[in-house]
Amino acid sequence: MLLQIQKEHCINCAKCLPYCPVGAIITDADSDVSIDHGECVECSVCERSGVCPVDAFARDELAWPRVLRYVFSDPRAVHTGTGIAGRGTEEMKTNEITNRYRVGMVGIGVELGRPGIGTRLKEAEKLTRRLAEIGVHFEPDNPLTELMTDQNTGAIREDVKDEKVLSAIVEFLTDHDRLPLALRAIEEAAEEVDTVFSVALIDRLTDDVETPNLRKAVEMGFAAGPSLKMNVGLGKTDPSS
Repeated sequence: MLLQIQKEHCINCAKCLPYCPVGAIITDADSDVSIDHGECVECSVCERSGVCPVDAFARDELAWPRVLRYVFSDPRAVHTGTGIAGRGTEEMKTNEITNRYRVGMVGIGVELGRPGIGTRLKEAEKLTRRLAEIGVHFEPDNPLTELMTDQNTGAIREDVKDEKVLSAIVEFLTDHDRLPLALRAIEEAAEEVDTVFSVALIDRLTDDVETPNLRKAVEMGFAAGPSLKMNVGLGKTDPSS
């Protein structure tokens, strides 16, 4: 079942409305509060906020494919395929230990849907199909990759495409020389994708603490944000990498 507002308990105070990140809690002409289940991403923010004075929210187990809304949107949810919570992978945060991002390779994570809009999975497919055309390597442990029927084409399962989620991350690897090609493909897909998205560059610092791939992106017109995540290399690594 879906997240519901129990009408027998709700007093229509509307205190929960500002807590919905995608505006799926609505009021009608009579000021009755309800959930637009077509737009709801099952993130549980309204329920978890504790703002409801009469505890009117209730939910039951979600069926496939709607359960994808929950696992992609509620930070407490664990993806059955990856075994971790969140929309990306542990690899994006621990690459100095696992060495997936080796010298000469660069990773890109494209998060669709945030802030405050959400995305249908069919919008993510517009990007994955375009990237597949240039031969990127999709991260196999990413929950979105698991929904692909063919990584060579970037096609996503038909039965999940219309599910709306708070956000989804397309994560892939390419080599340094093909980075401009990948970034240009993202720019081209942006003309078709009907949501907002941000691009994260996952790279290794050179010995002189430089980030030449970031410089390439800036030269192509991408604006580099002021924040970053940095792993300091304290994990176990392969000295030959």
